[in-house]
Amino acid sequence: MEKIKTTELSIVILCYRAEEEIIPFVEEIKSLVSAMSDSFEIVLVGNYIEGSLDRTREVIAQIAQTDTCFQTVCKPKEGMMGWDMKEGLAIANGKYLCVIDGDGQYPVESIRSCYKEIKSGKYGLVKTYRRRREDGIIRTSISVIYNLLFALLFPYVRSKDVNSKPKMFTPEVYEQMQLTSDDWFIDAEVMIRLGQMGIPFYEFPIDFYALKGRSSFVRFPAIVEFMKNLFLFRFKKYRL
Repeated sequence: MEKIKTTELSIVILCYRAEEEIIPFVEEIKSLVSAMSDSFEIVLVGNYIEGSLDRTREVIAQIAQTDTCFQTVCKPKEGMMGWDMKEGLAIANGKYLCVIDGDGQYPVESIRSCYKEIKSGKYGLVKTYRRRREDGIIRTSISVIYNLLFALLFPYVRSKDVNSKPKMFTPEVYEQMQLTSDDWFIDAEVMIRLGQMGIPFYEFPIDFYALKGRSSFVRFPAIVEFMKNLFLFRFKKYRL
C-alpha cells in the first residue's frame, strides 16, 4: 500500500561522523525550511560503525528529543553513503524529498532554490552543480575527470556535476529509480536512472565551500570504486 504523504517537505541530512559539528548546521537548515513551509520534517541520519567512537547518534538523539520536527535514523552500518541515504529516505514522509550532506560544504540556501524549481512541476529532480570549489586542486581535478568520464559513458544524462547536492525529487521519482547502490556511487546512480527513464531534471550553480574540521571521507579506494561502478553500470549491471 502506498504511503500517504502528510508532510510537504522532507530534508534528509547525512550526518555520518559529524558529532557536535552538526548542531549549527541543522539549526540553519531548520531556520531556512521553516520560512519556506509550515509543513516539513528534518531526518537526521546518524548510522555508525559498530565499535567506533563516533558520538553522532547521541548528538542527534538529543536534538530530536527537544524538537519534534526532527526524526533520526541511527543503525549499525551495513553500507556507506548510499545505504545511509536510502535509510533516511525510507522514513521520509514528504511530498518533496531533499538529500544534503551534513558537512556544511553545500550552501543551505540552495535548498530554497531546489524547492522553488521542483514545485513548478517541470522536473522530476532538481540539483546543484559546483561552479566554484574551495576544497583544493586535487579534489577539483578528480571531480572534473570523473564528470568527463561519466559524460563519455552516459551521454544521455547531460549533467554538469553528477555528485553534487542537494538533490530534491518527488517520492514517485524516487520509487521509480529503484536505487541499489550502498556506497558512494549512489549520486551517479540517481542521474543514470533519470537518464534511462527520460525524466527531466534541472541543475543550477553554487559555490562549494572548503571542508572544515576534518579531512574528506572520500579516499583513494572510494575513487577507484567510483570508476569501477561507472563501467559496471555502463556495460554490465543495473540496466532497466
